[in-house]
Amino acid sequence: MRVLLDTHIWLWWLTGSQELSASERRALDRCAEAQQLCLPVISLWEAQMLHGKKRIELPLPFADWLRRASAPGVVRLVPLDTEVVIALDRLPRAFRGDPADRLTAAQLKHPDALEGAMSLIERRPPKFQPWTGGAS
Repeated sequence: MRVLLDTHIWLWWLTGSQELSASERRALDRCAEAQQLCLPVISLWEAQMLHGKKRIELPLPFADWLRRASAPGVVRLVPLDTEVVIALDRLPRAFRGDPADRLTAAQLKHPDALEGAMSLIERRPPKFQPWTGGAS
């Protein structure tokens, strides 16, 4: 099963943040080895915004880190295309207002790219349960 990562989960995983438990990190490592991790392209922009605001610390210059962190052997980038925007339009109005979270959720509805995927959206209410690191 492919896993669609949220920006923060991706950043926490690759920067060694204490926000993820050891079991969550191991589960992500296993998914990466199996080439099952997917990342919405909007996450690249979000990482740049967080870096620009000095809200994340990276072990390398931003451009080098981003190229490595989004490389095919690490994650599969999921494009923003017409079908994702159509799915975005179909999300309930009550769904979170954060544009990046809405785009990530819409990518779960994409008819081709992520069929059968689960999402690791940020661990905060109201719409998603925290990920416990269990096998899928």
